[in-house]
Amino acid sequence: MVDQQQIQSLVQELQMVRGQIQSLTSQLNEISLTIEALASQDPDRSVYRALGGILLEVDDRASLTNDLESSRETIESHLKTLSARETEIRAQYAEAVESLDD
Repeated sequence: MVDQQQIQSLVQELQMVRGQIQSLTSQLNEISLTIEALASQDPDRSVYRALGGILLEVDDRASLTNDLESSRETIESHLKTLSARETEIRAQYAEAVESLDD
C-alpha cells in the first residue's frame, strides 16, 4: 500500500536528481566548450588555468586537454547513472500513483 508521504518522497528525490542532472549538464557543456576552444587556440599563445582565485599559465597543453577529457568522461558517466535513476523514480512514481487510485 502506497501513501501520500511515499509519493512525496519520490517527488523530492526526482527533483533532487533533476537538479543534479541540470548542474552536471551545464558543467559538461562548459568543459566541452573549453576543450574546443583549447583545440582551436594558436599553440604560440599562452593558456591559463584557474586554480582557486588565481590564474596559472599552463605549460603542458596535452596534460590540460587530458585532464579536461577525463573530467568530461566522468561527468558523462555520472549523467548516465543519474538518468537511469530518474527513469526508475519516474516508474516508481507512476506505479505509486496508480496504486493510490485503486
